[in-house]
Amino acid sequence: MTTAQGARARARQEVTAAIKEAARRQLAAEGAAKLSLRAVARELGMVSSALYRYFPSRDDLLTALIIDAYDSVGEAAERARDAAADAPPPARWIAVCEAVRDWALGHPHEYALIYGSPVPGYSAPETTVPAAARVGMVFIGIVRDAHEGPGLSELSLPADLRPEGARMAADFAADVPPEAAVALVAAWAQLFGLIGFELFGQFNRVVEDRETFFRHAAGRLAEGVGLGRG
Repeated sequence: MTTAQGARARARQEVTAAIKEAARRQLAAEGAAKLSLRAVARELGMVSSALYRYFPSRDDLLTALIIDAYDSVGEAAERARDAAADAPPPARWIAVCEAVRDWALGHPHEYALIYGSPVPGYSAPETTVPAAARVGMVFIGIVRDAHEGPGLSELSLPADLRPEGARMAADFAADVPPEAAVALVAAWAQLFGLIGFELFGQFNRVVEDRETFFRHAAGRLAEGVGLGRG
């Protein structure tokens, strides 16, 4: 790459980052459903036709923001897992849960974008899947390590759910028992339900010591997937 090409690439990266930041401010002020390329262009002092060279449509910009948000929370989960690498599996699980909660509290509008109500008229493409899977893969890895190491506590599974559990394990949790695969999906949904309730105000006048409450709930989720109590 020549010096001129490198300068153009850096300039493109800088403009792309500025567009995303302006879009995030618009998300915070108006919500994802009202995200507008024209409004973003006006804020940046760009003509719309120039912005379209970076993001041809609103959906392309939304997709970029969604991938960034999933990658950001995924990185937070992975850092917490790595920092707790020497801890027992339940403690690692709780550390990751707390990291995801901390990220959500610090990035409420990005959390709402990826875990809140679907954006009308938008369908997420397959390109979002690898980033979206990062948090789940951290939890699956903790359960897999426990299964292959100290072992999981006994989990039950109704006979009529066992084929679905086997499919789940084969699809995204290889080397994890069907019982644990089903429990992982339930725990994943419960984790984001807990965070969403706190973030969107459903715990107001219900839960006051939310950090202690959340840690207890995360510990119960660890029990539910067979890790034992942290």
